[in-house]
Amino acid sequence: MKIAVVGTGYVGLVSGTCFAETGIDVTCVDIDTKKIENLKKGILPIYEPGLEELVERNSKKNRLHFSTSLKESIQGCEVVFIAVGTPPGENGSADLKYVLGVATEIGKYMNQYTVIVTKSTVPVGTSIKVKKAVNDALLARNEKIAFDIASNPEFLKEGAAIDDFLKPDRIVVGTESEKAAETMNKLYKPFLLNGHPIYFMDIPSAEMTKYAANAMLATKISFMNDVANLCDIMGADVNMVRKGIGSDARIGTKFIYPGIGYGGSCFPKDVKALIKTAAENGYTMRILNAVEDVNEAQKSVMFDKITKHFGGNLKGKKFGMWGLSFKPKTDDMREAPSLVLIEKIKNAGGEIIAYDPVAAEEAHKIVKDTIAYASDEYNAIDGVDALILVTEWPEFRSPDFEILTQKMKQKIIFDGRNIFDAKELRKLGFTYYGIGVK
Repeated sequence: MKIAVVGTGYVGLVSGTCFAETGIDVTCVDIDTKKIENLKKGILPIYEPGLEELVERNSKKNRLHFSTSLKESIQGCEVVFIAVGTPPGENGSADLKYVLGVATEIGKYMNQYTVIVTKSTVPVGTSIKVKKAVNDALLARNEKIAFDIASNPEFLKEGAAIDDFLKPDRIVVGTESEKAAETMNKLYKPFLLNGHPIYFMDIPSAEMTKYAANAMLATKISFMNDVANLCDIMGADVNMVRKGIGSDARIGTKFIYPGIGYGGSCFPKDVKALIKTAAENGYTMRILNAVEDVNEAQKSVMFDKITKHFGGNLKGKKFGMWGLSFKPKTDDMREAPSLVLIEKIKNAGGEIIAYDPVAAEEAHKIVKDTIAYASDEYNAIDGVDALILVTEWPEFRSPDFEILTQKMKQKIIFDGRNIFDAKELRKLGFTYYGIGVK
């Protein structure tokens, strides 16, 4: 089977590579010449554990190809995925110009029946616009070539995307014809052999499923952050509360860890887009409006704790920051809580020296040299007044606190992810602040 994936960002590259891993002939297409040339050399534009090895292996086996020519790449393909970005507009709506631009290009160059699949996260109703763009392009060519539109949302977690794709909890496919469903079933057959469920549905339901899933997870995070803030006020311990409610099978243990807010490429963008879609159709998503408000406020909670501890004066204070990316095992800095902390501390006159295992280069593109960058976690705390834990990378979970005692000017830790034991640290003489913990 031969397919093409248009867009070599996070979703497109992971999807294309994992399809190739199952034996499918895949061409990943992008207009960025430099990115494609780098991919041909094995240089990836993103960090994702295990992805580099898969790209190298499948490229050598001639199952994975990279090209800037959409016209050449889609010839003979049974399925073409659209996996380009849908950045949020100023009003929160998803910008579909790249999706529709690709749809038009496919219509210009397709030469046989093709299932055109939106893999990008798109608002409900996008499939209608995609179909129109393809039809308009075919009409301009004076051609009548049969095609079908499908929706196949992704559910990839950054840092675990390979496993998520190859061992999915579920596969969701929205189609409008039996022929399209048969083609997509054929494509995903290698996954079905291992018992992974596939759910076929209408296209609007598939489009809504992606937004609803991310909105629900974002809601759980904001809810627990609200609870954690109340725990701070009432003297309760959110870690105990989390265990108490997480044992309820109706609630579960996932996504109920409080912290300093969610970030990344999905939750912020998708929550905003769903709110906007509802508003455009005369409905107010009251819960999601609150979810968004809580999350934005949560990104300032740790700064408020820092300011309070230092009596409102951060001038001349030096802070070590562990972690920059919005979550571990990725270099993604989109909507990262660290960016809010950095801006607030710098504006208050504080200095920051940061360390992140993989995201320093991406962070530098955004904050430039307004902060210093350390070569490891211990160099990031040399002479600092306090340590701020922002991203819960595994290597930060069990540091040598004796080294911290020797290097830090003041033994103060602000733990934005509650990964340290407050009682243990206080026994060692540290002043400890978490989120909703005693």
